[in-house]
Amino acid sequence: MTSFPALVLFDLDGTLVDPAGSITGGISRALSAAGLPVPPPPVLGSMVGPPLGHSLRALAGVPDERVAEVIGLYRAEYRERGMAESRIYPGIEELLQRLRGRGFRLSVATQKPEPIAAELLRVQGLAGYFDDLHGAGFDDPQDPAAAGLGKVPIVGAALAAGAAAAGTAALQVPAVMVGDRHFDVAAAVQHGIPALGAAWGFAAAGELEAAGAAAVVHSAEDLEEHLMQLVAGIPAGAGR
Repeated sequence: MTSFPALVLFDLDGTLVDPAGSITGGISRALSAAGLPVPPPPVLGSMVGPPLGHSLRALAGVPDERVAEVIGLYRAEYRERGMAESRIYPGIEELLQRLRGRGFRLSVATQKPEPIAAELLRVQGLAGYFDDLHGAGFDDPQDPAAAGLGKVPIVGAALAAGAAAAGTAALQVPAVMVGDRHFDVAAAVQHGIPALGAAWGFAAAGELEAAGAAAVVHSAEDLEEHLMQLVAGIPAGAGR
């Protein structure tokens, strides 16, 4: 057990869970069903991470008045089959078990709508590993400006919850953000905590480094070593 309840914030899609094409395929099928153009695969891949409403407008060119329709089509299919098709990345569940055993506080910080994120964690059997979950609301069709805040308020809410759990006004323990997109890293930097980039996710080459990631990790084992380095001062590779 650690003597410090270190806080680790995890992104969801692309970090804990591999959507296995359910997000990009679901968006493609929703656009097709709505009679709208489908972007090429690289563009669809870049739509994993940001709020869906923002991605549909900015990357797929969906008119404002059609965004809610496309989101409704996408979410219906995602709940029906996409969650079950998703897969936990190799080694992640075992890592969560070890972190819990060491006394870490674990949170999910995702731009996925919170109820859907909670359902995905339950379907994948991961819900019991986390102390709390912080996500977006269902207002993305009506509020395109909200995307400009990125993940900053979500990470802020997770840090505030960690402080409240410790009975302090501000978080006074080490905290780290783990994510696969620049949104995750930028939010961590904004709040003054380090971020570890998950190379197995959806970031383009160099994206995580350019955003200011403390390190980019390539496996659950690599992630564990860097977490211990950041929160306990144990050099990466020392346990090998």
